[in-house]
Amino acid sequence: MDCKSFYGARQRTYLALVPENSQDSDGELSDDDPIEDPDFQPNFADDSDESCFDVSLDEDAPSTSRSNKLSRKMSKKGKTILKTVPLDEAEDTLDPSSSLVPKKDTRRIWKHEDIEEFQVPDASFETPDALQSPFQYFKMLFTDEMIDHIAYHTNLYSAQELGDTIKTSPKEIEDFLAILLFMGVFNFPSLEDYWHHGSRFSVIADIMSKKRFQLLRRFIHFSDNQQCNESQDRFKKIRPLFDMLREQCLQIPSTNKHSVDEVMVAYKGTRAGNLRQYIANKPDKWGFKVFCRASSSGIIHDLLLYQGPSTFFNVTLSEEEQMLPLGAKVVTTLCQTITQPRLSVVFCDNYFTSFKLVQHLDTSLGVKCIGTVRPNRTGGATLMTDKELMKRGRGAFDYRSAEGVIAVKWFDNKCVNLLSNASGIMPLSTVKRWSKESKAKVMIPCPSLIPAYNEHMGGIDLSDMLVHLYKTPAKSSRWYLPLFGYMLDLSIVNSWLVYKRECGQLNQKPITLKRFRLAVAHSLKQVNKPASKVGRPSSSSPPPPKKRYNPRPSQPQPDVRYDCFGHWPLHCDKRGRCTYCPKGVSRWKCQKCNVFLCLNASQECFAVYHQKI
Repeated sequence: MDCKSFYGARQRTYLALVPENSQDSDGELSDDDPIEDPDFQPNFADDSDESCFDVSLDEDAPSTSRSNKLSRKMSKKGKTILKTVPLDEAEDTLDPSSSLVPKKDTRRIWKHEDIEEFQVPDASFETPDALQSPFQYFKMLFTDEMIDHIAYHTNLYSAQELGDTIKTSPKEIEDFLAILLFMGVFNFPSLEDYWHHGSRFSVIADIMSKKRFQLLRRFIHFSDNQQCNESQDRFKKIRPLFDMLREQCLQIPSTNKHSVDEVMVAYKGTRAGNLRQYIANKPDKWGFKVFCRASSSGIIHDLLLYQGPSTFFNVTLSEEEQMLPLGAKVVTTLCQTITQPRLSVVFCDNYFTSFKLVQHLDTSLGVKCIGTVRPNRTGGATLMTDKELMKRGRGAFDYRSAEGVIAVKWFDNKCVNLLSNASGIMPLSTVKRWSKESKAKVMIPCPSLIPAYNEHMGGIDLSDMLVHLYKTPAKSSRWYLPLFGYMLDLSIVNSWLVYKRECGQLNQKPITLKRFRLAVAHSLKQVNKPASKVGRPSSSSPPPPKKRYNPRPSQPQPDVRYDCFGHWPLHCDKRGRCTYCPKGVSRWKCQKCNVFLCLNASQECFAVYHQKI
């Protein structure tokens, strides 16, 4: 039979390229159509090591178009012949359980339908009886256990390097942290400038000498090097302290709306190897990548350090989760610590979102998901092209839904794709945009999931912005010090946001982040420590300038006022108005609090002032 008569025949035939003197074997199934869905994976069955079939099944064609089946089988010698086999005979000889038997169409059916909106309950937080001090909020995250841990391992590392410890203590580590917090607010060109006689900054220089500060900074350590040599954790230098901070962040009550994104901790050195990542559109392009889960208020609740293939070495993942791409595994790992997953929605950008992720979060954890998505990750949704949507004008949108997930394409300045199983199209809302034609702001329509995404996606960016406002100087050749500086700044920002939330519950005006950070630094310097020495200034210090007026001293922090440690009366030559009673005048001053207080038989303001009622 020649080719012309073969293709003109109406009988169903099976066309195969079969090697000469070889037997047929089951082979590898593949879809002949171009696969637009990255989640669609054909089943592979390799029963023969020498040769295999490639059978293409046209799922979209009608049944009458399946009259001709093409299979190619290449022999080792490269000699092939054309063999015509009736399809009925070929199907009779096939085992029903064989992978060559055509399977039913498993492609998703996308419909032009909306999905029901998932009602997320508002989070309710217990109203506190009263506000705590900034130092107490900070201690909720950066605990005494962490400070003791730093002091112990700093002494251990110095003994390993020098043969003797530098004899630091937790109180001295608190002084060291106070200096770092002050340096984040008062930024000098170099660390030596804080102690130099030409630019001496007494707030920092009076806490600790320059040599002692440099010694602590040289030997500060967070883990035992001798016990971490065989660990596959590449962040072993900072991991113990990082895990302690993460446990404290997980205890912060969160809302039911979360966002997942990455944060870059700036580091330009080369000693960290490929732990240092590069992201072009970030303010800090070079640094360590930290994946975070946060609420819309900016409070970060969970963190994950990225270290390449071994990122999930200490995370338990199922076989299905291990097959997910990196972004989906990150979101799944961070969502496992949500306290109420069935009531929660997570928002993520197109680095993480895919059709597989949205379905897996819902089936395995019960967490709903809304996120922007790249066009090749929509699960094969048949949406309009960008050109067709742009012809309809600004605000036009198209959508398709399948298996409870809706894919939306919306045209604003450019086309954006989203996937969601929590919110759909209705009710429509509007957004303001600038119009070049009318030279004014106009209202354009948008689906309901767009405002929800814009409202709740920026929590991690807000936290990162607050961290960069007053950043701890951590430039060093040791790559783990920038991570330690970020952990210290994150403790300040998280504790301030918790304090700000409780101020809103009690209808009180919160202090700014800068004042909050300075209050924590002052408390770290003074709480449970003796008062600073009183005496004549050293000859190296410049003479104090003459004051034309005597300003009223600032009130001490409550943690300093009520710590019952080092509050000694100091007699002064000049009198001052008593801080406790409005009409009293006294020559006695608290050496630690630096305030005048009455100290006589009739008025015992000095004792009452330091008693917490």
